[in-house]
Amino acid sequence: MSKFKILTLGALIASSFSAVHAADGPWSLGAAALVTPNLYKGDQDRVYPVPMVGYEGDNFYLRGLTAGYYLWNDQTDKLSITAYYSPLFFRAKDSNLHSMRQLSNRYATLMAGLSYAHYTQYGFLRTVLAGDTLDNSNGVTWDTAWLYRYTTDRLTLTPGIGITWSSENQNEYYYGISKNESARSGLNSYDPDDSWAPYVELSVNYKLTDNWNVFGMGRYIRLADEVTNSPMVDKEWTGVLMTGITYSF
Repeated sequence: MSKFKILTLGALIASSFSAVHAADGPWSLGAAALVTPNLYKGDQDRVYPVPMVGYEGDNFYLRGLTAGYYLWNDQTDKLSITAYYSPLFFRAKDSNLHSMRQLSNRYATLMAGLSYAHYTQYGFLRTVLAGDTLDNSNGVTWDTAWLYRYTTDRLTLTPGIGITWSSENQNEYYYGISKNESARSGLNSYDPDDSWAPYVELSVNYKLTDNWNVFGMGRYIRLADEVTNSPMVDKEWTGVLMTGITYSF
């Protein structure tokens, strides 16, 4: 997996499953291809295969890398305990820069917390508050967005605008450089604070048949200064672009 897809990938996969399951059966299977730019210096952008496995029930859901149990579930409000795999990591040996190869690895983790959605005739609110459960970063993230779903015949469009908050621990683990790392690598030491990153996104779903769906989705994220100021990072933005096909039953 790429080194930056913490809530980005999880939210987009969850959005795609929500669009597919809005009218179809509880289960879906499929495959997708994902493209994302790499935040860290000395690496290249890549294309990744993504399996799409989903289930939507009255009490439980599975959306790719995300699973949850509903505490409240009706047409207007959905509150759930959620957990998802966060594939954000840095593997020093993968970098083609000597200085970056002297840094310590940063590991992926399992995030868990609360997810809430509120639906109105003008769109819907989606928000997730989650923390690291594996004692890697001990960080916390909060992602919230307002989206509007437009459906006509077989086509569904869901544009949205949102923002992601990352705690100081989260940023320090993935983008900070300790004094020991600085001495080894020659990079300046860096100790970031918490940060806010705004984004826009769009999901598109088209029903080929009653069971088959093709979809595309993307998100553009403006990175916070606490991230872009890191000596590990050489971009001011990041994003995700994914397309694939699913079969619902």
